[in-house]
Amino acid sequence: MIPTTDILLFEQRDAVAYLTLNRPDSLNALSPALVADWNKAAKAIAQSPDIKVLVVQGAGRAWSAGVDLQALNESIQGGQFAADQILKDGLQLIETLQAMPQVTIAAINGFCFTGALEIALAFDLIVAADEARIGDTHAKWGIAPKWGMTQRLPQRIGLLKAMEMSFTTQPISGTEAAALGLANRSVPLAQLDQTVAQLAAQITQNSAQTIAAMKQLYYYGAHHTLHEGLEHEYQADIRINDREEFLRDFKQNKKR
Repeated sequence: MIPTTDILLFEQRDAVAYLTLNRPDSLNALSPALVADWNKAAKAIAQSPDIKVLVVQGAGRAWSAGVDLQALNESIQGGQFAADQILKDGLQLIETLQAMPQVTIAAINGFCFTGALEIALAFDLIVAADEARIGDTHAKWGIAPKWGMTQRLPQRIGLLKAMEMSFTTQPISGTEAAALGLANRSVPLAQLDQTVAQLAAQITQNSAQTIAAMKQLYYYGAHHTLHEGLEHEYQADIRINDREEFLRDFKQNKKR
């Protein structure tokens, strides 16, 4: 059972799970409650063998405008506990997104700033609307990043462009994000849902076990040397049996 609330909606279409950040009046700002709910839902989805792809989208005009500064201020005044907890929940969410066997897709429809961008960078794939506005505003608010901005952003777009985004706090469009390699592709907003659904369908047609193994091999290689990655790939003991029927059919067809 996937835990959902009024601020985090869940829907499953065949083998694809959809989570919708549902605080449109606040541009889906990441309150402590929303991050906690998202973390719990992601952990549950990771344990669901009937789900092959997770898509996360935002209600209204934003994917997420980032950490809810009002909620953060209130939590600090209340003794730091909630502020500490949202940091922990966010880090756990990022770890879950990268460790889960499912392919994760961020469908960025509009604003995606700061903490939300840090979480988006943990997704396997990003599809953005051309009209999306994506940026890092940590410096604008005097807040130091804690969810990986300074490490993952330069891996995606290079050190110089990452520093420009962070130091100027100026957002880029979905079109520019795709050109920089921050997103896999960008499409007009009206085509975003259909494009993401088609991408998810292409993924679900393939071996989920192979994809899960390759996902972890890719992430291992991203954090180790080429030599270490090649050795790890060669030595990996990977058991795949979810395509045995396909292979049998293939052999039978060849004999005909």
